Amino acid sequence: MTRNITIEPLSASSFAPFGDVLDASGTPDKMINAGLCARHHDRANLDFGPDGRAGISIFNAEPRALPYSLTLMERHPDGSQAFLPMSDAAFLVIVAADDNGQPGTPRAFLTTPHQGINLHRGIWHGVLTPLKSPGIFAVVDRIGGTANLEEVHLDPPYLINA
Repeated sequence: MTRNITIEPLSASSFAPFGDVLDASGTPDKMINAGLCARHHDRANLDFGPDGRAGISIFNAEPRALPYSLTLMERHPDGSQAFLPMSDAAFLVIVAADDNGQPGTPRAFLTTPHQGINLHRGIWHGVLTPLKSPGIFAVVDRIGGTANLEEVHLDPPYLINA
């Protein structure tokens, strides 16, 4: 038996329970660089815990196709994780609230070009899921001495539909 999820557009309000939407929408907070650069200031709540530090990594994920079979969710209990696409392609973001230590019913969001996301600490999420090549992302997350990863295999899977 497959469980179906319909993709939603990504917005700051719909994604707020899970994290932050990173984009340059709205009025900039200020102009910098002699008025030649708009600064959209402090867009994410980065959290690396008391024993972690920020790290920037580059991920190169293989593109997936819709419908997408969601078989694995993970979370990072010790820190937040931000995904910043290094291309203008949209990507799929799958998240779920915690349900007694397990992922609840997932929600799937589709970014628009030039949107990134920051997942708050402990939020269940699917793996990085670009829908087009190249799947290259800058990822800002916690570097520290703990594994900072919990995984749950989903059986039956969820089918993510457009």
